[in-house]
Amino acid sequence: MPLSRPSEALIHHYLAPIPRYIFLPRTPRKAPTPQHRDLTSTAARMSEKEIKRNPHADFKKVEASRPDWDAGQRFNFKKTADPSWTFGGGANRLHAPEADAARHISIDPYEAGRPAPFNYKLLISAIVPRPVGFVSTMSASRRDGKEDGADGLNLAPFSYFNLMTHDPPLFVLGVASPLERPKDTLRNLLETRECVVNIISEHFVEAANATSVDAPAGVSEWAISGLTPAFDCVDTRAPRVREAVFAVECRLESVREFESRATPGKKTGCMVVLEGTRFWVREDAVNDERNLVAPEVLRPISRLGGITYGRITEALELPRPVFERDVGGMEGYEKLKERQKKKEVSGS
Repeated sequence: MPLSRPSEALIHHYLAPIPRYIFLPRTPRKAPTPQHRDLTSTAARMSEKEIKRNPHADFKKVEASRPDWDAGQRFNFKKTADPSWTFGGGANRLHAPEADAARHISIDPYEAGRPAPFNYKLLISAIVPRPVGFVSTMSASRRDGKEDGADGLNLAPFSYFNLMTHDPPLFVLGVASPLERPKDTLRNLLETRECVVNIISEHFVEAANATSVDAPAGVSEWAISGLTPAFDCVDTRAPRVREAVFAVECRLESVREFESRATPGKKTGCMVVLEGTRFWVREDAVNDERNLVAPEVLRPISRLGGITYGRITEALELPRPVFERDVGGMEGYEKLKERQKKKEVSGS
């Protein structure tokens, strides 16, 4: 829900830290065709119907034909597909021989006639599963006491999200809107410099999805979702989601705005870096040392392509190898190198 542009001073304040980072120069490439530029400009205005994220004409009818949710399905560990796998072994036994004969195709994201939404749909279906950052923010006017109730509170899911490092705890958030026309989350972050990132679990996935509604400005996602704002955060004024098993209070670290490659000069999105200042975890989900969250309690939900979400019910464990002990040190490594050379020569 775009609002007015933040002040130039506010934008400059958060763009200023960017020179501290090193960005490698991009490899020169051919300029996008005028045809693709037109398509991209049009794509930015496309509606959900035109993007066709939902492949079903009657979703409720399709859903009714599917098995019921298995609430009794417990989280469990399985062996790996090939417990006898050894170093240098390559793909495991699940790799079908006929897959080697399958042809890979190269896709130019800016090729003539390729609509920009195709890149979006391709990427969100291939870069999976993605964790979802369920972000709660508060407007500056609400923080300053000029609004009350649900006014000035925003709650939105972002699947362009991930943990970047732990010291300090840094998270990255991708926001598909420019600074000139910021979504509520981005605007609130620029104004208040704080938020709460909640992790979505199975027991409120429907409510979380409801907050992605294309509601007009002034409509509360909290009311639409029915989720409970908990105003007990220590470092932020924004509330956390009480139903969330795990949440992180964050402050805004930096913002970098990006320009469209298809339409030079047009700003299309921002990378937001958040620093975690305090963790919240449900008591029954964390161990005594408070350093491990139980997946069987967290029951996290991930995003796949289109309108698809994923749940985690099975897992496998693989210890991190020790070079000397497991690979055999440099002597073992040289043997693996020789084996790899023979494989490359034979083409098998």
